[in-house]
Amino acid sequence: MNTANRNAIPQISFEADANLVEALIDDLQNEQKALVKADLNTIEQIIDKRVSLLQALGEAAKQRYAALSAAGFEANEKGMAKWLELRYGNVMDAAWAEFQKKLAQAKELNRVNGILITKHFQRNQEKLDAIQGKSPNAMQFYGKNGQTHAGHSSRTSFAV
Repeated sequence: MNTANRNAIPQISFEADANLVEALIDDLQNEQKALVKADLNTIEQIIDKRVSLLQALGEAAKQRYAALSAAGFEANEKGMAKWLELRYGNVMDAAWAEFQKKLAQAKELNRVNGILITKHFQRNQEKLDAIQGKSPNAMQFYGKNGQTHAGHSSRTSFAV
């Protein structure tokens, strides 16, 4: 790889990626708050926004990798680190490290949100099972004789 080739591709950047990751972190934090509150309307809005945000992140990374490849570097994070080192020396190390830290933060937020979603799902499933009498911990009710019985009845439907 010659020096002219390394310096000829100035459009290699992770600035767009960094801005998008910041937006993703904000989005994930908002999702987490909505999950804690069980605010389904907000969660739906966040999911719609997330799709376009992730597509933009993917496109930014794709463009960065294509530019790296055209400059003769590996089309991955390792290639980006090498390009930054050769192009800027240690000047950009802190910015790249901060970007990697933000990516890790986004991944952790996503992991925690996944746990919250799973817990909501499990709780809802337990409630449905109890209502349908499928749960070993089905809700207990008192009958006319004062004895407890499971929360299901012989009726198959409710009349309104």
